[in-house]
Amino acid sequence: MYRYDEFDAAFVRSRTAQFRDQVARRLSGEISEEQFRPLRLQNGLYLQLHAYMLRIAIPYGVLSARQLEQLALIARKHDRGYGHFTTRQNIQFHWAKLEEVPDVLDLLADVGMHAIQTSGNCIRNTTADPYAGVAIDEIEDPRPWAEIIRQWSTVHPEFLFLPRKFKIAITGAAEDRAATLFHDIGIRIVKGKGGETGFAIYAGGGQGRTPCVAKEVRGFLPKAELLSYLEAVMRVYNLHGRRDNLFKSRIKILINALGIEEFRRQVEEEWSKMDRVSIDLPQEEYERIAAYFKPLPLVPGPITNEQVAARRKSDAAFDAWMRNNVLPHRVAGYGIVNVSLKKPGMIPGDATAEQMDVVAGLARKYGHDEIRVTYQQNLVLPNIALADLVAVYDTLAEADLVTANTELISDIIACPGLDYCNLANARSIPVAQEIARRFADQSVAEDIGKLRLNISGCINACGHHHSGNIGILGVDKKGTEHYQITLGGSPKDDAEIGTILGPSFPAEDVADAIETIIATYRANRLEGEEFLATYRRIGRDPFKAALYGNPEAGTRSDRQLQEA
Repeated sequence: MYRYDEFDAAFVRSRTAQFRDQVARRLSGEISEEQFRPLRLQNGLYLQLHAYMLRIAIPYGVLSARQLEQLALIARKHDRGYGHFTTRQNIQFHWAKLEEVPDVLDLLADVGMHAIQTSGNCIRNTTADPYAGVAIDEIEDPRPWAEIIRQWSTVHPEFLFLPRKFKIAITGAAEDRAATLFHDIGIRIVKGKGGETGFAIYAGGGQGRTPCVAKEVRGFLPKAELLSYLEAVMRVYNLHGRRDNLFKSRIKILINALGIEEFRRQVEEEWSKMDRVSIDLPQEEYERIAAYFKPLPLVPGPITNEQVAARRKSDAAFDAWMRNNVLPHRVAGYGIVNVSLKKPGMIPGDATAEQMDVVAGLARKYGHDEIRVTYQQNLVLPNIALADLVAVYDTLAEADLVTANTELISDIIACPGLDYCNLANARSIPVAQEIARRFADQSVAEDIGKLRLNISGCINACGHHHSGNIGILGVDKKGTEHYQITLGGSPKDDAEIGTILGPSFPAEDVADAIETIIATYRANRLEGEEFLATYRRIGRDPFKAALYGNPEAGTRSDRQLQEA
C-alpha cells in the first residue's frame, strides 16, 4: 500500500491551511458564496439540499485500517454517525458543517488522506479493480500505475480547468471489474505479441445525458510511455472540448463529433511532437513506487479448512455467505471477502461509524491491514486466510454486515437521489430499499442469479443505471416522481448501454415492475442462463409485453422517453 512521502504530506497540509483561511473569510462575509464556490469545490465540498457534502478521495479504492478508523471518527464527530461509499471508490459525508470542514481535512491529513480533486473540472480520483493484486485472473497489478496517475494528475497545471470533469479507470485482470469502458479514459493491462505487458487505451466512455461506451484509441502501448500518451489525449481534449455548452463538454462528445479515427490521429500527432522523456516516468521511479505494492508474504496453505466445512454444513447463512461473498485468492489458502453494505431495507453504500471500526479491526487482526472499496459501494477484505473465515464472519455478523448478496439482485447500486442531491428529479433510496425487501429471500435471490440492478435519481447517472442489467432512472413527470426502466446494460468487457423499455412508472409501481421483469426472465431462461444472457437471446419484446400488455408499448424514441 502506498504511503505519502514528505512532499505529499506537506502539500496536503498546505492545502488544508489555505482552505481554513478561505472558510474563515466566507463565514465572516468577506467573500460571497459565489466567490467561495470554486474554492470549496477544489476541496471536494458541495452544497446540497440540506447541508454541505464533503467527498473524500480513496485513491484506487485502497484503505488502511487506520484510515478507515479515522473516517469512522469523522462520521461520529463531524457528521451523523455514518458515511456513504460511492461509485468512484470515494466516501461522502452528507451533513458537513462548514466551520468544521478544515478540522475534518486536518484529520484526513493525519492519515494521508484528502479531498483534493474530488470535484471540479479536473482529473478526478482514479478508480481500479477492487481485487487488484489478489485476483486469480490478473495479468498484472494495476495499483502502481493508478498511484503513478494520481501523482501525475494531482494539481497538474495544464489540466486543472478542463472543459468538464474527467474520470480514469484502470484494470489488470481478464474480467473488467472497474467499468473501464464507461470512463473518459479506460486503461487495461494487456499482453503484447511478444508476451510483454502494456496498455490498451480507450477513451470517450461515460454515462449521464449522453451515455457512450469508450472506443479503442490504441491497442497496445508500452508501459513506460503511459504518462506521455495520457498527456497527449488530455491535450487534444483540452484544446477542442466544448466550454460553451455544459451538455457537450465531455470527451465522449468530442470523440463522437470528430470520429474515433480523427481523434486517434490527433492524439498520435500530438504525442509525436511531445518531449516524452520529460513526462514519462524513469524506470527507477516506477520501481520505487511499485515496491509499495509488492505481494504480501502470504504462505500458501490448504484450499479447504475443516472448521469452515463443518460450519457450512451446520449454518445455512454462513454457507450462503461463503458461496456469494468469498472469492478465490491468488494464494492458495486465502480468500477475498466481500463485505456487503446492501442489507435489504438499508441505504445502499452507507456504513455506520461502528461498522467502519469493525471492518478496520478485522483488517488489522486478520487482513494484513488492508481494505478495499468497490465501485458497487461495498467493502472488501482482500487477504483473509481460510482458517480465519469463521471468526471474520462471526464478527461481521455482530455488526450486521453478512448479507450474502454480492452481485445478486439486492446488491443495488444507488445514488443518494432527491433525499440529498439538489440535481435529482426523484428519490433513489426508497426505491432501492423496497426492491431489496421484495427479493430478500436468499433462495429466491440465488435462483435469480448474477444480476446488476442500478438506480439513478436523475439523468446525471451517478447510480450507473445505463450499465445495469436492469437500470432505473428517476424522472420528473408533471411534478411527480416517475421511473424509467432499461434492460440489457453491462459494465464489463461486453459493455453495453441499456435500452429503455417503455413509459415510466410511478414510485409505488416500480418494485412490482421489477418483479414482473424477473418473472419473465425466470419463465424464459435456459438452464444456468443468467439474466443478461436471457435478455440478449430473447430481446425486450417479452419483457415489454409482460409490463405493458403488448410488445409495441413504449416505441417512442429514447430521447422522447427521457423527456417524458
